[in-house]
Amino acid sequence: MDRRKKYTQLVLKDSLLELLKQKPISSITIKEICELADINRSTFYSHFSNQYELLSVIEAEFIEDMVATLSQYNFSKEEEALQMTEKVMEYISVKSEVCKTLLSENTDIHFQKKGMMITKEFIFKNWIPDRAGDQQTFEYIIMFVMSGSIYVIKNWLENGMDKTPKEMAEIIINFINRGLSSMR
Repeated sequence: MDRRKKYTQLVLKDSLLELLKQKPISSITIKEICELADINRSTFYSHFSNQYELLSVIEAEFIEDMVATLSQYNFSKEEEALQMTEKVMEYISVKSEVCKTLLSENTDIHFQKKGMMITKEFIFKNWIPDRAGDQQTFEYIIMFVMSGSIYVIKNWLENGMDKTPKEMAEIIINFINRGLSSMR
């Protein structure tokens, strides 16, 4: 892709992210994106069919970058979940503005679901249920933990990342390992 096309796509992405800070994706028009990007509508349509496709591309690039970053680390044991969780939190910290926007109520739920799948792949991939035949229960527990973790991360971002990534990783992993009794 040539530089001009890259630049056009970059300003369109930045414009949509800026608008998502103010209102839901369903209320954002192509006209608004183009005005903010200072690009005409025909140029927009030469790259994307609508604002949802543009959002999807932003989400996919974020996920792809996160997977590439996390794939650099070789944590393979359940005991190393803290280190991987810390790496996830560090990544989110570095990309906090984009992540905060993509996790906001102004986007769709797809990004959160994708994030949950990545979390499962990198943090829970080596966790095995204690008893054979209990895989379904284990899946429910993982889903519960991942959903809760997403909302903890959203809250952390909204609070200006008032704790370090390491502190947040410890909070999440301590809760996973010991439940509410770890909070006393």
